Amino acid sequence: MTSPEEHAARLAAAAIAGDDPTGWFEQIYAAAETGQAVVPWDRAEPSRWLTGWAARQHLSGDGRSAVVVGCGLGDDAEFFARLGFAVTAFDISPSAVRAARRRYPGSAVRYTTADLLNLPGPWHQAFDLVVESMTLQALPDPPRDAAIASVGTLVAPGGTLIVMARAREPQDPVAGPPWALTRAEIDALSRPGLQQVRVEDLRDTEPPLARRWRAEFRRPAERAAASGPG
Repeated sequence: MTSPEEHAARLAAAAIAGDDPTGWFEQIYAAAETGQAVVPWDRAEPSRWLTGWAARQHLSGDGRSAVVVGCGLGDDAEFFARLGFAVTAFDISPSAVRAARRRYPGSAVRYTTADLLNLPGPWHQAFDLVVESMTLQALPDPPRDAAIASVGTLVAPGGTLIVMARAREPQDPVAGPPWALTRAEIDALSRPGLQQVRVEDLRDTEPPLARRWRAEFRRPAERAAASGPG
């Protein structure tokens, strides 16, 4: 019997061969809607790497804005909403967005369909917190380099970007999904004017055993315009 991971890999390979490297996301979520597939990354709970980071930060939203990139079935988005953020969560898959709304009826999270490679104009530097967990690693290159350049454009002045991704060394074989990121790719997330706060090299202590990056970036706050004549 084909495992969910093997099924996802076959769909991804066919989508890449058909020059549609993001098309397999909708295929998986649509099949899951009808009970014909299982979403292999669905854990029905927020990422422990994100919850651990938030606890260490004593994070509180206090009504500030947040966006969850590639939100899937919504577990991370709901976690940040519980912390008091006004959360927008988007996915390229309409089926994923519908499933997230069903999983969390009455949620305050604004779930919507959007493409990281073609973001809505009003979202430019619009969010105090940007959460990217395991989405970049689901993209081959191309279009991953373009996605890396796009993520940081969501961060508002004074805002934070937190990223989780599988890690690899440059010489390691590149096979996926997921396609693990190098440190250079993590560093490249600062290109849209962000400052790197910290990059952690983490190892899982429970299955699936993997090496991961947890990276935090910040956009400098805009300086207030000087008053009066210069």
